[in-house]
Amino acid sequence: MELGVSADRLWLATEETLFMVFVSLFIGTIIAMVLAVLLVLTAPNGILPRRLLFWSLNTLVNTVRSVPFIILMVFILPLTKLLVGTRVGTTAALVPLVVFIVPYLARLFENSLLEVNKGIIEAAQAMGASYLEIVRYFLLPEAKGSLILSITTGTIGLLGATAMAGAIGAGGVGDLALTYGYERLNFPLMLFTVVVLILFVQIIQSVGNHFAAKARGNS
Repeated sequence: MELGVSADRLWLATEETLFMVFVSLFIGTIIAMVLAVLLVLTAPNGILPRRLLFWSLNTLVNTVRSVPFIILMVFILPLTKLLVGTRVGTTAALVPLVVFIVPYLARLFENSLLEVNKGIIEAAQAMGASYLEIVRYFLLPEAKGSLILSITTGTIGLLGATAMAGAIGAGGVGDLALTYGYERLNFPLMLFTVVVLILFVQIIQSVGNHFAAKARGNS
């Protein structure tokens, strides 16, 4: 099957996609975890209720989540330019991708943490554990399996977002399908990129399921 592009171009597109997904996932996971922990601790029924802080974070997460990625990406172009010095390219795409994934993961992480048995938290408090110790030694370990699945879901969501990031010249498999496939009516290439993305999703989900099951078996 003739794809109309070189093998080097296909490999470069794959590398660009993996770079965008995993770098933005790494940064986004750290920020989202902090937000999720704060949301759980400061909730009205949390162990450290702070109504104003909870309301502010909750509103921020809901607001950013409500904006479609393609609009968000264009809206924060000035911020992208400020942070990375350019509005186009693979590196520039990291900024909107991180902004996109943080509230998404924060909600998933929040739900995972809320699944932890309240009795475990109460027992930790009874033993005199500090808030940091409760989070580090009780909350996060108990939610580990669910958190891994949340990261898996977020990774797949990012994979789809990288395709839309082609609108700012981000490159990647999605941009390859749009520029060399759709615009040139190259159906074999479009089919090839779809197959590649499906394989990515299957691998990511399988790996996530494996480690989640392993974490739950060891908990």
